[in-house]
Amino acid sequence: MTSQTTINKPGPGDGSPAGSAPAKGWRGHPWVTLVTVAVGVMMVALDGTIVAIANPAIQDDLDASLADVQWITNAYFLALAVALITAGKLGDRFGHRQTFLIGVAGFAASSGAIGLSGSIAAVIVFRVFQGLFGALLMPAALGLLRATFPAEKLNMAIGIWGMVIGASTAGGPILGGVLVEHVNWQSVFFINVPVGIVAVVLGVMILLDHRAANAPRSFDVVGIVLLSASMFALVWALIKAPEWGWGSGQTWVYIGGSVVGFVLFSVWETKVKEPLIPLAMFRSVPLSAGVVLMVLMAIAFMGGLFFVTFYLQNVHGMSPVDAGLHLLPLTGMMIVASPLAGAMITKVGPRIPLAGGMVCTAVAMFGISTLETDAGSGLMSIWFGLLGLGLAPVMVGATEVIVGNAPMELSGVAGGLQQAAMQIGGSLGTAVLGAVMASKVDSDLAGNWKDAGLPELTPQQADQASEAVRVGVPPVAPGTPAEVAGKITDVAHDTFISGMSLASLVAAGVAVVAVFVAFLTKRGENAEAGAGVGHI
Repeated sequence: MTSQTTINKPGPGDGSPAGSAPAKGWRGHPWVTLVTVAVGVMMVALDGTIVAIANPAIQDDLDASLADVQWITNAYFLALAVALITAGKLGDRFGHRQTFLIGVAGFAASSGAIGLSGSIAAVIVFRVFQGLFGALLMPAALGLLRATFPAEKLNMAIGIWGMVIGASTAGGPILGGVLVEHVNWQSVFFINVPVGIVAVVLGVMILLDHRAANAPRSFDVVGIVLLSASMFALVWALIKAPEWGWGSGQTWVYIGGSVVGFVLFSVWETKVKEPLIPLAMFRSVPLSAGVVLMVLMAIAFMGGLFFVTFYLQNVHGMSPVDAGLHLLPLTGMMIVASPLAGAMITKVGPRIPLAGGMVCTAVAMFGISTLETDAGSGLMSIWFGLLGLGLAPVMVGATEVIVGNAPMELSGVAGGLQQAAMQIGGSLGTAVLGAVMASKVDSDLAGNWKDAGLPELTPQQADQASEAVRVGVPPVAPGTPAEVAGKITDVAHDTFISGMSLASLVAAGVAVVAVFVAFLTKRGENAEAGAGVGHI
């Protein structure tokens, strides 16, 4: 039997919230609801970047290998990416309030457990739990906003929500650097415990349970298994591709497996009565365009920014805290521009702001491609600020397009789609642009090394040198004379800059493609479905 779910404007009993008590006082008030979910979401966004600063200290304290440390990030990312859509479905089924509260409490408890861990294995296991609980709360937060705010206020709410995510993500390295330097690495995780307690207390007091009248009543277990396996295979291939190589059979076995899995999932979804993701959702061109736009934005932003952090720390020699401070123009612009973007999208619709945002992103990435080893802080601030200005309307607009064009009863799934698109795009950006960077460094390093009059390297030394230069680190051996060390440093930095420049140009090209995708979007057809339980 094929799914009967369609994308229609809601009518009586078709998408309106059911089982919600009227808001009384602060309880159920839209803006207080926004503050409550923002506190919970802040933990997940902050954790995405704050932990990277703690990794060296964790490695030293727990005597971990480099591969172990990489798993601290990979375990979290895998669990989050694989579970997001299924977690969104759980919110649609059981209510977003309950799902949000469980997600926040579990995330805070997992964070505390990591801080108490005495082995790297325990850290990795609890990072998996962090990812799973984070997947529960992120789509639930969007579902609560969708159900609480009327259409004319939803964009502003999502703008503030995006501002919190942007500020938390960009502020992670600064806060992490301060905590690791002045307290210990455990404090990076312990900080989530009081934040989680505040979010749970606020959630119990403020949040109302919103459920659509025709919310799903069963689980598509086969669909969950197929989608989870396909997502795992794809994300795993992207994570391991830099190590295995893009031409490796292992990489393409996993990529091929993910494609087969997605095909089987799509076929199954047309047969089951209550599918995990009703494919009729994608008949909405704006919704599909919003998902693609979120992927492209994440490729350009996260992939490009990945190299900027190496540029600031390894080429300019900044500490993690200083590097974070140099990214403040990006953070600050996102904080200022996100609510303004929400207001503009409400007035004129998403197309022009989204297209304009991707134009700014493309120009910013082009500007970053022109940075040299001696670029000043003022010039960097211009491009970082322009990048923040471009990202703000895309984060807000694409989210509204995806969530607003989905039926009310699928708002959790739509929120999961939005987050999964961003996670996959970020992974694609890091993997693909990393491959571009590696290829450019490998092709230029030998010639630059020879032109500088440096001694010829053995094949093994050349491989080690290339690996170091890809992240901007000069391969200077202990005891190297100062003059030779200076030449090696110049070659390493110049070669890194050439690789970063090419990767940034590719990111700019991706942003240009996204400009055209933005013109396929439009205001959410079903945004009014959740309008207005509470006071505005």
